[in-house]
Amino acid sequence: MKAFRPAVVVVLVAISACAPKSKYVTPTVDVAPAFRENATWKVAAPGDEMLRGAWWELFDDPELNALEQQIDLSNQTLKAAAAQFAQARALVRGTRAGLFPTVDFVPSASRAAASGNRPASTFHQAGNDFILPVDVAYEADVWGRIHSAVSASRAAAQASAADLETARLSLHAELASDYFALRGIDRDRQLLDAAVESFQKALELTQNRFQGGIASQADVAQAETVLETTRAQALDVAVARAAVEHAIAVLIGKPASTFSIAVAPLLAAPPPVPAGLPSELLERRPDIAAAERRVAAANAQLGVATAAFYPRLLLSGSAGFESSPLGSLLSGTSSFWSIGPALIVNVFDGGRRRAVSDQARAAQDEATAVYRQAVLIAFREVEDQLAALRILEEEAGIQRRAVDAAERSLMQATNRYRGGLASYLEVTVAQSVALSNQRTAAEILTRRMNASVLLMKGLGGGWQIATLPTGSN
Repeated sequence: MKAFRPAVVVVLVAISACAPKSKYVTPTVDVAPAFRENATWKVAAPGDEMLRGAWWELFDDPELNALEQQIDLSNQTLKAAAAQFAQARALVRGTRAGLFPTVDFVPSASRAAASGNRPASTFHQAGNDFILPVDVAYEADVWGRIHSAVSASRAAAQASAADLETARLSLHAELASDYFALRGIDRDRQLLDAAVESFQKALELTQNRFQGGIASQADVAQAETVLETTRAQALDVAVARAAVEHAIAVLIGKPASTFSIAVAPLLAAPPPVPAGLPSELLERRPDIAAAERRVAAANAQLGVATAAFYPRLLLSGSAGFESSPLGSLLSGTSSFWSIGPALIVNVFDGGRRRAVSDQARAAQDEATAVYRQAVLIAFREVEDQLAALRILEEEAGIQRRAVDAAERSLMQATNRYRGGLASYLEVTVAQSVALSNQRTAAEILTRRMNASVLLMKGLGGGWQIATLPTGSN
């Protein structure tokens, strides 16, 4: 028996050496040296402009900051994502438990009578049987099956943590976009209200000229038409504002009927956003981190599937006390114990393990493709917003000149009308053109703010891959 033990150890070690090890390597991706739309960007010193966790503070808007803080406290979507992460962490702890033995204590008491006619039985008598056993079972992880399962669950938990950060980033960005959309609507309403006031004065002027016999009834009708149309437009924007305000209420976890935001027109231009280098996206985007962690999990699952081709070594033992009379249950003569290994070898399964292994390998290929696609999408999103900011800035400059020209044209048309050199139709056209250009300028500003928000989202906000939990945390 003593010679048998080292022989078993030698065999197990030899088989373990033959088991293939699947070492994980992060998939390679093609990374450009710089963003094409931001090739001239240089790292600032001492780096005060780098994005932090509360990236929305770059906009320097106290009300936006206050709203953003409520996301982490009250948003139900974020709470659901946090609960999913908690489930993933619990799964890691459950998987790690397989590395340790299980100990069961199953006391029992029974009374039975054996048949007097059974073989080797010379009596027909009832008897008691009291047992206090402790059973221990342990699977030696010789080929790394359990460790691979733990690695897979840990990587999946890290992916879930990254998913949580992706959800948080998306919600904060959505809130910022809605907020600036609301401020853009306020600016639009401000322009329309100012136009209504101006058009009201123009109508009064036209009515006075009509009463003096200088203007025609058609001029008065045109002035009334422009005024009432603009009033209707001013009221109509309230519908869009209410919808955006209600959306913000949902994001911060408040009933829409009890939430409101004071009117404040959007006036400030977006702040500069440091885009950095494309390679930094691999460290700053939580969705990329989640995709990479799922590749690691798939690789570990492949290790689990591979280990299934090798025997499982089970170690078990039992010890306790057993006695017929209860009084002698804990005496030394009532003690018992047993211990021994068992080797489970699957010699035929109809190709099931091979199918599971092929499935795991295909899942790893899928996860790798998803990861690389996530990287490509991240690069595209950043380039999109960098291009949008550059183009919209140029467009805003041109639109400012258009607004100035339209306002000069309106002033000239009004003066010509006052001097009797033009009909009111010329004034009406100039009014419409000026208001349209002003509203277009406000829309461009809103789009610039939204592009800045989306750029910050595309850059991962202030998140870093180093914040991913390790171990079972």
